[in-house]
Amino acid sequence: MTKRLLIEGATKRLGAYAHAVTANGMVYVSGQGPAHPDTGAVPEAFEAQVHQVFANVKQILEGAQSDISEVVKLNVYLSDLSLFDAYNRIYEEYFGHVLPARTTIGCELPNIMVEVDCVAVIRLDP
Repeated sequence: MTKRLLIEGATKRLGAYAHAVTANGMVYVSGQGPAHPDTGAVPEAFEAQVHQVFANVKQILEGAQSDISEVVKLNVYLSDLSLFDAYNRIYEEYFGHVLPARTTIGCELPNIMVEVDCVAVIRLDP
């Protein structure tokens, strides 16, 4: 069964998409930028943007009965690939030595420096 999720309290969607979709025991999280869910404010500093992106992803995963530790695939979009090392340092704070599969793409982003989408396993014991 496929379920489209709009997570209460999550970041405002900027288009016609669900925050996440669940299917076959997996959750597919739509791209999350660094806007704060309550204020819409985007931090200026790259490091703060990365932390906010992961807070947004974590909130959606928890709303889908998953967790950041259950992420199996992550796509990262950076506005400037020279930020790759700085991104990796923060990324390791969240994923440590249990690393999911990952792709990092340099691309133009609308007034932000980082966006992340991911796929995670839904926890069997919520």
